[in-house]
Amino acid sequence: MANHKSSIKRIRQTIVKTERNRFYRTRLKNIVKDVRSAIDAGNKEEATSAMTVANKQIQKFVSKGVLKKETAARKISRLHKAVNAI
Repeated sequence: MANHKSSIKRIRQTIVKTERNRFYRTRLKNIVKDVRSAIDAGNKEEATSAMTVANKQIQKFVSKGVLKKETAARKISRLHKAVNAI
């Protein structure tokens, strides 16, 4: 266990950030899963609407610092490519 006040505070902050990031990562997986399921069903309208939601949410995660900009761009690009292939 940490002995310094700053170390104890850092541990508390890490716990809070870990919980917050876990929520965002789970949300990201569910968003991508929604788009993929619409693509697998072959529903172009549903896939397009899910893609707009996914794009907005992924960009929000970048601004919150959950994802890196390049990672988000890669995910969005791959999803767009899959939606356009329907």
